[in-house]
Amino acid sequence: EPHPPVVPSCPLPSKTCDVVSTERPRSCCGMAVAGLRTAKYHLPEWHRRNAGVCYEAYTTSEQAERGRAEAKHLVRHAAASAQRAQGYSKATLGQRLQDLHFWRVELQKEIMELDAETNLLAAQKLRLERALDATEVPYSVVVDNLECRERRQPPDLVIDEVEKQLMKEADLIRDIRDLLKRTIIQATTQIRSNRIQKENCELDWSDKVETYNIDDKCVGYCSDSTDVQSHPSSVKFEENASTPKSWAQFSHDNISRAEQEKLASVQLRSLINNIIHDAAEDLRMQRAAVNEAFDSHCRELDDAKLRLENHLKQILKDIGDEEANIVNLKKAIRDKEAFLKVAQTRLYDRSFRPNVELCRDEPQFRLVNEVEGLTVFLEALKRKLMESEQNLKNLEETRMKLEKEIAVKANSIFIDRQKCMGYRVRYPVDLEVASYQ
Repeated sequence: EPHPPVVPSCPLPSKTCDVVSTERPRSCCGMAVAGLRTAKYHLPEWHRRNAGVCYEAYTTSEQAERGRAEAKHLVRHAAASAQRAQGYSKATLGQRLQDLHFWRVELQKEIMELDAETNLLAAQKLRLERALDATEVPYSVVVDNLECRERRQPPDLVIDEVEKQLMKEADLIRDIRDLLKRTIIQATTQIRSNRIQKENCELDWSDKVETYNIDDKCVGYCSDSTDVQSHPSSVKFEENASTPKSWAQFSHDNISRAEQEKLASVQLRSLINNIIHDAAEDLRMQRAAVNEAFDSHCRELDDAKLRLENHLKQILKDIGDEEANIVNLKKAIRDKEAFLKVAQTRLYDRSFRPNVELCRDEPQFRLVNEVEGLTVFLEALKRKLMESEQNLKNLEETRMKLEKEIAVKANSIFIDRQKCMGYRVRYPVDLEVASYQ
């Protein structure tokens, strides 16, 4: 505030009056005259005194008038200055309200977007959990198929293409389950980060709302307000008070971190979509490969079983023919033995011819040749009988082997077609569809 003008004061006249020694009254009474002189002034002194009093009254009046003028000017200046200061403060508060409104709106918008993004990510996390639950049935189907195929009988207990595809499918499902579990943990962590940042923005937004209400209340104050009071200690700054730059930077940092978390959440949702889609596609392709391997193997088993059954029919026919052949051989041996007995009996009876009648005649030679020929035929027939019996034994063993192989093939077909492929009907159609159910 400008200082009022100062008027220099004039020195007052001295009250000391000098009396001329020749003008002093003469008195013959010493003590009486001295006492009278101390109580009275001379006329010039009286005039000078009156002049001094008037001058002092004039200067005092003039000084008071000048003080009143200065006070009036100071009042007008103070009123105008106070009015300008209050208006400037009100305008500053209004600008501050606009800044608060701007950051409040931005924070509220960010809170709503972050909350919506968190809900979307939570829905994706639920899809992951449902997809993880949906992989339990395929895994149990694969494990059951492998366990069922362990019950195949040794000739068919081989590591075939179906076995390899089933092992590949089991490894694929385990890898998918591990990936889904890791992604669920990642989604849970991201949801927690989103909610923490949302809470930070909500705290900032709440502070902005409270501050807006306080400043809006302050804007409504005026000199005529009835709820204003004196607070002399309010002019000091708080030690923990922020600066306008740090105040704006705080909200900017909150929004920036919220944007980063929202972007990370969007990227994670896209990653979850890709993971579920790729996992569903891999499972579908592997399921088709396993089913194709089962179909191919079942066709091979059917063909092998059919060939074995045809061989069995031929073996059974051969067994019947061999048994008939053995019967014929035995009958032929018996017949030849009868002829041999006749020939041997003839020779035996002719050996009793007397004297010269014991002749080596033509009948004797014919009987000997007949016996030798029958003996050769009998030995040949017996050898053939032994070969036929051995062949029959071999045919019987082959029949039993064929029947066992047919039973093994029938068991393998039952396991692969009825047990395994019948149980694979429960395999979910699509993992991606199952994640929405």
